[in-house]
Amino acid sequence: MEIVWRNVILMGSLHLISIYGFYVLFCAVQWKTVFAAYLFYTVSGIGVTAGSHRLWAHRSYKAKTPYRIMLMIFQTMAFQNDIYDWARDHRMHHKYSETTADPHDATRGFFFSHVGWLLLGCACLLRRYYLPLMITICFILPAVLPWWLWGETLWHSFLICSLTRYCFTLNMTWLVNSAAHIWGNRPYDRHISPRQNLVTIVGAHGEGFHNYHHTFPYDYRTSELGCRINTTTWFIDFFAWLGQVYDRKEVPSHVVERRMERTGDGSRGLTAGTRCF
Repeated sequence: MEIVWRNVILMGSLHLISIYGFYVLFCAVQWKTVFAAYLFYTVSGIGVTAGSHRLWAHRSYKAKTPYRIMLMIFQTMAFQNDIYDWARDHRMHHKYSETTADPHDATRGFFFSHVGWLLLGCACLLRRYYLPLMITICFILPAVLPWWLWGETLWHSFLICSLTRYCFTLNMTWLVNSAAHIWGNRPYDRHISPRQNLVTIVGAHGEGFHNYHHTFPYDYRTSELGCRINTTTWFIDFFAWLGQVYDRKEVPSHVVERRMERTGDGSRGLTAGTRCF
């Protein structure tokens, strides 16, 4: 694979300026701007977890058009490639997990599975409207709203709500590919690399129950806890209550228990959960 130097420069610059952004976050901006950055981080993260991951990549539940459009907008704010590329890469990750065909093969080390895989190979072609939508939703809108609504400086608004928020969201997603394949227990299948990882459970909106997810990839909850400490499952269940989501696929608790007894590492994961709504 060849190094894509454009990606190296862009990612390196993003992380360097975000380090300064974290300093500004605690020293120079209004609390409303900090809250706005957290809100944009949550919304864009849900676009990835509930949208790209659970709805489009795994098809673990079905949804009506208004809900799909909403998640498409949220996912575009996350700027982690378009839905098609994200779903394709993730399906390859499950089918060829921990092999050279896995896009972010964790056996090649933390750095490669975290971000290095994005710095190699050919850059993907953007879909027809993705680029203008991404620039508007991911960078312009989060910067303009705090400046317009409560008078935050445009530079601080762009630095915190656009760049630093985007960088933080990226790293929370990347930790699922790296940390959740290296650190944690394996209560469901000790023969695979994915683990239960608390940092990614919290930071990636419930995606860190990774040993469970790779054992039962078709479960829309991606975890044994239902909606507890799983923001994405709560989000999906809420919209199911509103009638926008339906046909949620789950693994029965007795199947989970039998699998834990047969292939688990002996540690006890958290017990099977229920729907919030």
